[in-house]
Amino acid sequence: MRKIGLTLLTAIVGGAMALGTYKVFEKDPLEGMTLEERQKVYFASNPSTSNIVSSAGDVDFTQAAAAVTPAVVYIRTTYAASAGRSSGRDPFEEMFGDMFGQRAQPQQRAPQRASGSGVIISTDGYIVTNNHVVANASKVEVTTNDHRTLQAKVIGTDPNTDLALIKVSATNLPIVKLGNSDDVRVGEWVLAVGNPFNLNSTVTAGIVSAKGRNIGILGREEEQSSPFDRSNYQQQQQPRLNKAIESFIQTDAAINPGNSGGALVNTKGELIGINSAIASHTGSYEGYGFAVPVNLAKKVLNDLEKFGSVKRGYIGVSFTELNPDVAQELKISTTNGLYVSELVAGGGAEAAGLQKGDIITKVEGNRVYESSDLQERVGRLQPGDKLHLTVLRNGAEKNFTVTLKGEPAAANRTAAVSKSAEELYNKLGASFQPLTQAQKAKFHLNSGVVVTQVRRGGFFENYEIPEGSIITNINGKPINSTGDIDKAITNLKNGQMTIEGYTSDGMRFRNSFDAQ
Repeated sequence: MRKIGLTLLTAIVGGAMALGTYKVFEKDPLEGMTLEERQKVYFASNPSTSNIVSSAGDVDFTQAAAAVTPAVVYIRTTYAASAGRSSGRDPFEEMFGDMFGQRAQPQQRAPQRASGSGVIISTDGYIVTNNHVVANASKVEVTTNDHRTLQAKVIGTDPNTDLALIKVSATNLPIVKLGNSDDVRVGEWVLAVGNPFNLNSTVTAGIVSAKGRNIGILGREEEQSSPFDRSNYQQQQQPRLNKAIESFIQTDAAINPGNSGGALVNTKGELIGINSAIASHTGSYEGYGFAVPVNLAKKVLNDLEKFGSVKRGYIGVSFTELNPDVAQELKISTTNGLYVSELVAGGGAEAAGLQKGDIITKVEGNRVYESSDLQERVGRLQPGDKLHLTVLRNGAEKNFTVTLKGEPAAANRTAAVSKSAEELYNKLGASFQPLTQAQKAKFHLNSGVVVTQVRRGGFFENYEIPEGSIITNINGKPINSTGDIDKAITNLKNGQMTIEGYTSDGMRFRNSFDAQ
């Protein structure tokens, strides 16, 4: 009997030790997954939330609204008086009215505030919003549908698509299921969910009016055209590496100030777009809203989560969108497609055999009518990916396979008491990626993260710490991850922060500054 009891006790102790050892080495099940893979895990475990079916008879949006509303958040941002919002109107406002949030008057010297919306897409706190909602913000607060207020850090931003990824420290959050924007059809019902005029959790309905809209708002800050004025032929002909990607879903669902960054969903409750702009002469809803398609957003957000910036591939061409007027100017008979006006030396198009004067007529077998037909497709790809193009040359169509190249490196590129870790992290104005073991060995380092993005108005821009720099220590503490940065910048002594590292050309630097 005693032997049996001893055996049983040994088994219990052994089982407990095994369980304890497992817990010590247990990894976060979401670690290493893309944001889309995390969604699949969540909805596989919660099938009841993914079976919303739209009414085949009377239109009924109640189930879709109930599924989406809990995961749409209110975002409130704070800007230092000199954070880039102090002179003139925002270029978005000039073209589309003050619809991106309720902003303070620019002449005020006190910290300014703005607001917008965001969509939770991962249970561990990742939220998608617009770049212009959080750009240059020193403090980002998120209020959830159940009235919790959380501090958020900016993981990365992409002005070229007007998207941003932020994160709050929370778990088991409700999320919106990512849909497929390629399946969206003109005329189908959609819902816009956001926080217009500071009115939390507002749902409006409408239809998809058009797809692939290029409205000329991204990267055109210098132009003072009307909301419906398209760039003319002379402006389009200027050779440039096309970076802005516009292929908006147009909807007549009511979108107003504060909706920016909110959800555009179908009647199944699936996210198909991120609301970004309205065409308005008054600053309020006049019938046209525009959303970034979610299939483009997926690639951008995964890159921001993994790298802190977007790894974008380029064809290496400058082109002009054809229409009858342009065709007449160029003395050609073709009125549809993209006229290749310049090739980037050493770019993918040149290597594949494209020539100046070619007309791009198809991408991946699909007919090209507007620049957005090509740009969105390229925007989903990485450097090194292949793209199949059909071009018209001397009256005959030819097929080419282009290997996308990365953006040309800019050797001298510089973008140019206790605060919360999130607020200080945002004030740094940078995004980071851990060094690999191979990189550490190459540079003979024991620790380090590489700067993948420098944002305007932050410490890194002000102290000229460029992209590509390696940060090894903050306040004497080794840095290997963003988590290490959080720990290092919490509870600063006398508000002072010291950052040490190396520039990309091997020059050592050490900067100290007041982080208050």
